[in-house]
Amino acid sequence: MKPEQRLLKTLQIAFSVAFLIASCSGPQTTAEQIQVSIVVDGEETKLSIPSGSTVQNAIDISGITLGSLDRLDPPGYTLLDAGSTIMITRVGERFEIEQIEIPFERQTLRNEALPIGESHLLQPGSNGLQEITYRILEEGGVEISRTPVKNTILVEPIPEIVMVGIQSAYTPVSIEGRLAYISGQNAWIVQGDTGNRRPLVLTGDLDGYIFKLSDDGRFLLFTRQVEDDEDTINRLWAVSTTDANAELIDLKVENIVHFADWMPGIDSRIVAYSTVEPSPAAPGWQANNDLSTVRFTESGVVFRPETVIEPNAGGQYGWWGTMFVWGEDHLHLAYAQADSIGFVDFDTASFVPVQEITPYRTLSDWVWVPGLTWGRDNRTLFFIDHGAPIALENPDASPVFDLVALSGQGGLRLPLAERTGMFAFPTVSPASLLDTGEIEYKLAFLQAISPLESDTSNYRLTVLDRDGSNLQGIFPPLGESGLEPQPVVWSPGANQIAVIYRGDLWIVDVASELGQRITAEGLTLSMDWSP
Repeated sequence: MKPEQRLLKTLQIAFSVAFLIASCSGPQTTAEQIQVSIVVDGEETKLSIPSGSTVQNAIDISGITLGSLDRLDPPGYTLLDAGSTIMITRVGERFEIEQIEIPFERQTLRNEALPIGESHLLQPGSNGLQEITYRILEEGGVEISRTPVKNTILVEPIPEIVMVGIQSAYTPVSIEGRLAYISGQNAWIVQGDTGNRRPLVLTGDLDGYIFKLSDDGRFLLFTRQVEDDEDTINRLWAVSTTDANAELIDLKVENIVHFADWMPGIDSRIVAYSTVEPSPAAPGWQANNDLSTVRFTESGVVFRPETVIEPNAGGQYGWWGTMFVWGEDHLHLAYAQADSIGFVDFDTASFVPVQEITPYRTLSDWVWVPGLTWGRDNRTLFFIDHGAPIALENPDASPVFDLVALSGQGGLRLPLAERTGMFAFPTVSPASLLDTGEIEYKLAFLQAISPLESDTSNYRLTVLDRDGSNLQGIFPPLGESGLEPQPVVWSPGANQIAVIYRGDLWIVDVASELGQRITAEGLTLSMDWSP
């Protein structure tokens, strides 16, 4: 067969096969349509959609526009069958603002200096104003939910404070200077005699970390706790003690736990302080071991703080913090840390240790820091030293703590009282000048009733001369329950000491050893005494 004939034969076969294939194919049809109903806005709409469509496909085909909150029943991903009904519920959203009054609280302060049944209104109360914004959802015009989304206090309520008299069986005691104390987290001041007292701060939030009268007694320095703020423990404030209508002065300083005190020996109102950083873990802070100062005027103008010592590690157990104590002037500042005591060198902005301390191992979330105070000559430091072991325990577990005097930098070390306990809190009395020109003063401290268990022991107020002689325990009387660990304060005339006993403020006469209870509320937290 010729090539032309073979090609023709091939084409004929191909056409025959194509015809046979085409003749075997069935007729082409479109997808099956089903009928569904859509009910929206009170009307029903019939709709033809391809079989296998979802609810959302049907909504798209219908051209109905859905709001962001509208609800579909069944849900949009559901496959539809013939005769299905889609329900569209329109959901509306609106916001409504409502203002409501906040009733003021009524606070009662008991005062045993007033006759029983007598009362005085210290502060009238007034209601506050609160604005609440609600998010309201409606279905078919009917409200289905009302949710508060914003709450704003427009006006803070002011509590009504009434001072009421309670029976008192105590004779007023004459005092020198000004005696201030915290009771029920409010500050009070006593002047002249213990029957003459008045409130200084009635905010009900003093935490007792800082409570210091200025050297002239005309201002009080204190801390107020801050609620509902995980970044702030408290704030530092000041107030005049001589102006009954004085406004509180916010020093704009936060997180003060260990130290804040007036800078001595200068006319300006300057406060030195050290800070911590709040922490969710016990004890609730991480110390900065820093030192700064802030100055303010008596009219309430506060200047920018100045840094003296930058944040630092603070020695062993430095996370707890550093204690500071002023001498007789602003040039002498001592420090105490868990492993040393020493001086602050202002020229180099550094700590200069003069006595190493064996740190005490508490096995807990607190740290023992030696009690420390200056002598009135600016040359002697009195401190509590961690003594040597008495058995086979490690040095850091020794239960021995002694009162020691240290002269100057690396000078003479003189033991004054053995086994005082770890919370002895030594403090010196105001000085008097003898005919010889020598400065005379005494030293008060707390003596542990159980010296070798002093972390849990109660204590007894004890005084001695600065050379360690004439040691005498004066309060409470033998056989009575002791004092909780606390710093005590001397009167300006050095003849009385203020202590907190069984929750109340007491004044103890040093010569007679007699104590007189000054308050009866059982809520005393801290105190200070100044000329």
